[in-house]
Amino acid sequence: MKGLPLVEVEKKSLDSYVKIVGKKKIEEIKDFSSNLEGYKVLHVNSTAYGGGVAEILQALVPLMRDIGLDAEWRTISGDKSFFNVTKAFHNALQGMDIRLNQEMRDIYLKYNKKNAKNFSGEYDFIVIHDPQPAAIYHYLKPYPGIWIWRCHIDLTNTNMAFWNFIKPFIEIYDAYIFTLKNYAQEGLGKEKIFVFTPSIDPLSKKNDSLTLNESKKIFENYKVDTSRPIILQVSRFDPWKDPLGVIDAYRIVKKQFPNVQLVMAGSMAIDDPEGIRYYKKTKSYAGEDPGIFLLSNLDGVGDKEINAFQVASDIIIQKSTREGFGLTVTEGLWKGKPIIGGNVGGIPIQIINGVNGFLVNNINECAEKMIFLLKNPEISKSMGEKAREYVRNNFLITDHLYNYLKLFKNLLKTD
Repeated sequence: MKGLPLVEVEKKSLDSYVKIVGKKKIEEIKDFSSNLEGYKVLHVNSTAYGGGVAEILQALVPLMRDIGLDAEWRTISGDKSFFNVTKAFHNALQGMDIRLNQEMRDIYLKYNKKNAKNFSGEYDFIVIHDPQPAAIYHYLKPYPGIWIWRCHIDLTNTNMAFWNFIKPFIEIYDAYIFTLKNYAQEGLGKEKIFVFTPSIDPLSKKNDSLTLNESKKIFENYKVDTSRPIILQVSRFDPWKDPLGVIDAYRIVKKQFPNVQLVMAGSMAIDDPEGIRYYKKTKSYAGEDPGIFLLSNLDGVGDKEINAFQVASDIIIQKSTREGFGLTVTEGLWKGKPIIGGNVGGIPIQIINGVNGFLVNNINECAEKMIFLLKNPEISKSMGEKAREYVRNNFLITDHLYNYLKLFKNLLKTD
């Protein structure tokens, strides 16, 4: 059958979230969704695994189905050259100084055109995620349905050459979703802009309850000594996650806590060819230090392992220098851990400085806060309790679903 590749998802029930968010919230979502039953929704992104967008869709699509929407998730196709180019687009749109040349333009448009040719079916709502497939609609317009562009990245310091290239393909959408209001660029119709945050699924393998003992056993499978302090950063191996800066901060902490260990865990995704290169760069920077562990899905690290790492670690950090939102921050907070995060992008809307974690601006501040938490485990525990509740009230998949339902109803009225 012609069409973009379909991603299969596991069945989920909204009722199973009652124990986490309460019956009132679940009933409210059901009541609100009653007159959207049968509407067809399509989500399109670049990969079925690796990264926050895929994780969100693994929960969001089945929950949309559970409340009566006819929801699908499909991915685009491309070769290595396309994903190299779209990774450059991602980096440039987040502010990296990269030159946009004609070859990059041609490759980007060539594969968007190819994917547009494979597009089939009619939907009421089509949600296109991020820059990679953004030009598909250009090659299809006019096409039935309400088209929405969902941007997950931080555009506050964007490389304007890349934005000016992609902007005409974005402007034609019926609506845009940004994580923060200030991510929306000038020139986009204000009436088309909607703002809501990403979320985690508290019942996924990555976020469901694990005991400390079970988590420690999983950690020990990777030769990490759970009797010694553990610092953890969960991220793709990516310059924006500043893995080299993380190692520098760890080395400062190690002067006061010689037994400390650093675990950096991430996943390699098909749409991120830069990942392997930056993993090698990070490994080289780590040198022969036996206290540094670089782990990924290539080592068998999956969602359950990440969950265990977060539960069993003493310190969790997210030292990003750009961050659209940072679901790894949300995950760590949900595990009842105060998070030390870079004071950038969507991290400050998750971390209340000094309450459920710390916001830091450089390597020295990061090391200072890690040392503080290691010296004050009781304060760390108290902050962690507040961290979990903050996520429960703000960043769970149930609220994310509700935001999409409100958006769909709003767009049906204006349409």
